Amino acid sequence: MDLCQEKVLHAENVARASKNIPDTDVLEHVIDIFKALSDPNRLKIVIALSTCELCVCDIAALTGSSDSAVSHQLRILRNLKIVRYRREGKIVFYRLDDDHVDALITQSLEHAKE
Repeated sequence: MDLCQEKVLHAENVARASKNIPDTDVLEHVIDIFKALSDPNRLKIVIALSTCELCVCDIAALTGSSDSAVSHQLRILRNLKIVRYRREGKIVFYRLDDDHVDALITQSLEHAKE
């Protein structure tokens, strides 16, 4: 059985672990990030952007989605600070917001392949 056979509280461990739990606002933001990444199309977009910078047309071709569907997904990812963009004339290029996002995706993919 995988339950404790005896009810014992390890107060020091509980106190140490509780210090690592962030406040509610931070927890909610992390939850929102994982919710966003749980969508297959958004996850494909983020994985693609972990390779290189892409415009909406590139992402639409890659995912088999319309430009407007991709723009909608990118807006969600942008609002969560998962991706950011830069404008070059009339073309908007997207990339991951920072190395943290790249590390999260890389480690998740490695874990899934184990």
